[in-house]
Parts: sequence; C-alpha cells; structure tokens
Amino acid sequence: MAYIMGMDGGGSKTFAVITDEEGRLLGRGVAGPGNYQVSGLVAVVANYRAAAAMALQQAGLRADDIDFVQYGLAGADRQKDFGILLPALAQLPFRHWDLVCDTMEGLRAGSPDNVGVVLVCGSGTNAAGRNRQGKAVQTGGFGELFGDRTGGGHLAKEAFSCAVRSWELREMPTALTDKIPQYLGYASMEETVNRFLDNDIYEVPRDLAIVLHEAAAEGDELSIRLLREAGRELGLAAVSVIRRLGGTGTIDGFGDETIPVVLIGSVVQEGRSPHLLGALSDTIAAACDRFELVIPRVAPVYGAVMLAMDRLKLPVTEQMMGRFIEYGGYR
Repeated sequence: MAYIMGMDGGGSKTFAVITDEEGRLLGRGVAGPGNYQVSGLVAVVANYRAAAAMALQQAGLRADDIDFVQYGLAGADRQKDFGILLPALAQLPFRHWDLVCDTMEGLRAGSPDNVGVVLVCGSGTNAAGRNRQGKAVQTGGFGELFGDRTGGGHLAKEAFSCAVRSWELREMPTALTDKIPQYLGYASMEETVNRFLDNDIYEVPRDLAIVLHEAAAEGDELSIRLLREAGRELGLAAVSVIRRLGGTGTIDGFGDETIPVVLIGSVVQEGRSPHLLGALSDTIAAACDRFELVIPRVAPVYGAVMLAMDRLKLPVTEQMMGRFIEYGGYR
C-alpha cells in the first residue's frame, strides 16, 4: 500500500493531507501561512513541518512511510523562488517529493488530464495554464504593481475606498456606506474614516470582500459593478494564458478542443457571484468560444494528492474523486 501526502501552502494557511493509494484519507494537518514571500522562509518551513507532523500523527505513520509528497505552494512562481524553496524543502524528512506552484495543483483539481487554464482568486490572484504539449505559462500573481487588479484583498480595498467616496459624494450611493461600518463595529462611515485616520490604519480586513458580495446579492449597483470588474480582470488573465500558450498570440495552443478554465479560491469557489462569473465568461467568450468554466468540488490540496498519484502512476478513479469531495477542505 502506497501512502501519499499532499500539501497546500497559501497566504493564510498550510494544509496537509495523507491518503493511501485508493484515496482514503488517513490524516490531516493545518498550520499557519505557507507563502514565503509574505511570511518569510523560516516561518513557512516551520508551518510545513507542523502541518506534516500533525497529519502523520493522525495517520499513525512516520515520514519514512510516505512514498511521495507533492507540495503546492503559493509564492513558487519563478526560478528564483524555486532556488529558495527547493533547498528548504530538502530539509524536511521526506525521501521523494516535488514542488509546484499552487496554481498547478488547482488545475489538476479541475482537469482530469492536467490540461487547461486555472484562475486563482482567493486572498490574491494568479493565472496559469498547461497545454497538451506540456508547455506551461503563468500570468500575474505578483500584485498590483505588476498588473493584478483583483483578488479578495483587492476587492476589500475597493469596497472600502468606494464606500468612502460615496460618503463624500464622489461616487454613487451604495449600501456599502452602511454595511462596512456595521461590519467593522462603527456607527457610521464618518466614524469609520476618523478611527482609521486617527490610528494610522491603512489596511482593511479581507473579509470586506464578503460584505461586498452580500451587498451585490441584495442588488447594490456599485457592488455589482466592482464584482463585474473583477470578473473582467479574471477573464483577461485567462485569455492571456490561452494566447501565450499558443505561442503566437493566438488561441491555437489548444487546437480544436474545449478549454477547461478551472476556478480556484474562496472568491470564485465560495462566493460564486453571478455578476463576477458572468463578466468572466463574457470576457473569455469575446476571444475564444471553445471553453468551459469548471469550479472544482474538491479542495486544492487533493489536486496535490492527484499530482502525486500521477507521479507514482496510480490511477485516479471516480470513486477517489467522490471521496475527495466528501472530505472537503481544512475547516
């Protein structure tokens, strides 16, 4: 019996699972952030160790018992990142392992043959893809300075900023001027602004993206506009990946096949705003009519497990997929 560990390291948590070769969940471990670019290498390696140790203890296994570990880590974007992360991961007590960016575990979670486009929209955003010839590209993932204009953090800032502008009559009326102070525990937008400025607060909770979704669901026009803008940005990223995989700025990299566009992250997997998803679909459709949006029902960490199974040449069956869906995420 083979034992497999998948590890998903993101901006807010590290989640590790251990399964056997038939996909039965044996152990789980959760620790702190897993993106070294945000939290630092020493801290994230400690979190990798903690999540792995917790999963091993629950499974009743030792590190030597694990046949393959697949790491899917946010921040593993460029060769420089791999040059930092690979030596650090080599310090962990596992014999056989591999590292991919978390985008690629997300792609595998929604694409049985690991071909297509993946859009990540959680606390941040990223886009990547892989064609049938094995060529892979990444678009974005490096923050607003480098062109990223969506993600939960960005949506939270936009919601707060637009609420301030609306309160000051620089923007259309919006329910956000009531909802945001209420969520933050203040009586009004005026009190909110003054508390922020008086205390030199220049960051907002990412959970304001949830408030934005709620306002849009209630029909708030400004909130709907912000979510449609986010959908358009994700669509542009998907089209970028498709064209770059074509090699000539066209969509030829996938031939005549329908391209799966896999959506990963809390904003798209849990939020599922029809306004965001509609704008996303419309933007891709303007450039390519052979695509389908795929929202995986399995947690991204099981994409890492499936990549490990691919490396061990173990089949991923429908029964396994049913188990992975049933197991859910880290909550």
